[in-house]
Amino acid sequence: MSRPDAEKGRHRVQLFSAEYAANPHPVWQELVERCPVAHSAGAGTPVITRYEDVLAALRDPERFSSEMEGALALGTQRPMIPQQIDPPAQTRYRKILDPHFSRRRMQQIEGDVRAHARGLIDAFCERGACEFDSAFAVPLPCSVFLTLMGLPREELARFVELKDGIIRPEARENDPRDPAEIRREMGARIYQCFDRLIDERRAEPRDDTMTHLVQVDFEGRPLTREEILDISFLLFLGGLDTVTATLGCSVAYLARNPGLRRELAAHPERIPAAVEEFLRHESPVMSVPRVAKEDVTLGDSRIHEGELVMLLLGSANNDPAEFGDPSVQCQRERNRHLAFGAGPHRCLGSHLARMELRIALEEWLARIPEFAIAPGETPIYSPGIREVRYLPLVWPPPAPGQAGRDGSAA
Repeated sequence: MSRPDAEKGRHRVQLFSAEYAANPHPVWQELVERCPVAHSAGAGTPVITRYEDVLAALRDPERFSSEMEGALALGTQRPMIPQQIDPPAQTRYRKILDPHFSRRRMQQIEGDVRAHARGLIDAFCERGACEFDSAFAVPLPCSVFLTLMGLPREELARFVELKDGIIRPEARENDPRDPAEIRREMGARIYQCFDRLIDERRAEPRDDTMTHLVQVDFEGRPLTREEILDISFLLFLGGLDTVTATLGCSVAYLARNPGLRRELAAHPERIPAAVEEFLRHESPVMSVPRVAKEDVTLGDSRIHEGELVMLLLGSANNDPAEFGDPSVQCQRERNRHLAFGAGPHRCLGSHLARMELRIALEEWLARIPEFAIAPGETPIYSPGIREVRYLPLVWPPPAPGQAGRDGSAA
């Protein structure tokens, strides 16, 4: 959690523990109130905590760079594009990627996403119980991403295993290897997967993201194989993790807050605002790294040139100086949350994420408006990106012949 370090005059915070992931809000509140810059336990990495400072850093790649070769070992052979490069090069890559993840493009696939959500719920609704992560939070957004990318849905389990080997290597059962070794192996397998897909789409184009990457005109030339691989690696990690994490955190919150759950079930038009509040309040991507390009002073703390810096999105998104009462409020008039970041590196998939989260909650609450965490069970949260890896839910099974939202038998 967090503790003062009297010897060095620093406030220390443990950013990568299961205890912190399960209940980060008291830590965020303490950090925002007490110090604009904390330090991570162990490494002593500066941690910027307040909304105004985090927003400024996100918008200032000249002082807080995303280029951090060697600072974060994620199984990659080169920087991921465009996340780990700075403008102006980053901006040129975003121009060819943004149209493929636009709001218009997401509207075109909304019907398929909704049908998939209903099909998943059909499989367990009558049982009155499920483990939410494996039954819904993983297969819904991950299957959508695989289809967009051009990867086979039937291999979902293998792709999730590869992604988890990068993001959560310490959670792999019966694997005594060092996490860095696991990441290197999984990274090599991810590259191999996309290397094959590049060749397949060059030979047989389809309506998917990989075909777009192999055919796009990038400043008068095609993308190189390495550029496509480095873009695909980033999309793979983001597309298979962050929406799953947000959806699990949102439903866990609703399971513990029946008043809000019933409000949204009775007034589904409020769900889009609730999605924004869950993104803000729960902040599954709790922090993002940057490298200081020059010495920076915040309050009485000095960040030195070349230091790795963590921008604590979770505390910034719950900072009373920006949001007043930071509790979930669907009537909030202004919600400038940083769940998708800000500035040039703002999340490429924000329109996709919002659409998936909205449809997921609409369909779930229409069919399962009353649910709770199973008695005697405790949800398990993962550190880093805050996914609810184990979320057992129970609800009253529907009566025989009870109609679902579309009028069909539930």
